[in-house]
Amino acid sequence: MATNAGGRRGRAKGSRRTAQPREQLLATAMEMIAERGLDRLTMAALGREVGMSSGHLVYYFKTKDELLLQTLQWSEEQLGARRRTALARRTPARERLDELVELYLPHGHRDPHWALWLEVWNRSQAADDAVRARQLELELSWHRDLVALLVEGMAAGEFGPVDADRFATRTRALLDGFGTHLVVGLPGVDRETVLGHVRDHFDHALTPPRT
Repeated sequence: MATNAGGRRGRAKGSRRTAQPREQLLATAMEMIAERGLDRLTMAALGREVGMSSGHLVYYFKTKDELLLQTLQWSEEQLGARRRTALARRTPARERLDELVELYLPHGHRDPHWALWLEVWNRSQAADDAVRARQLELELSWHRDLVALLVEGMAAGEFGPVDADRFATRTRALLDGFGTHLVVGLPGVDRETVLGHVRDHFDHALTPPRT
């Protein structure tokens, strides 16, 4: 799980004034994560930021876990709109594939969207099926777009033949592994190196065979 101000990262500024109450809360929560860090996002701090009582926040979110999951869903909705715009461009499939990867990966250590993603997944180890279904849908939105792009590239002769569904699954696992290394600040891992590895992966697997 995939921001500019980096990879898979939601943007809040500019959307708060016109948002409905729930959307305003989520935009503000994401902005607080970006500016102050995930540890500083508490129900009390969010309430102070928006001038809302704890009772009102409980009405919207019930728990801190639900606040975090809804904030992640909101951030993914913003990024999803950018992803769809990128994929709709009349450019070669490989260019759009590279752009999808750029959107997916974090920009580096403590990328706010990825930090939130890791926190939500960590907190959900004992989650019920309904919560897991919501998390799965976040992953499947990327998967479906990636599969469609692979099928399009193969149909146009830009990509060699692969099983699009299996290749998309492996590619997302590759991106999630590298993304986790980037966001936790693993020594020796930087974004340009990761992008180089991913490009090599695509070059090796998707280059059409010579005839």
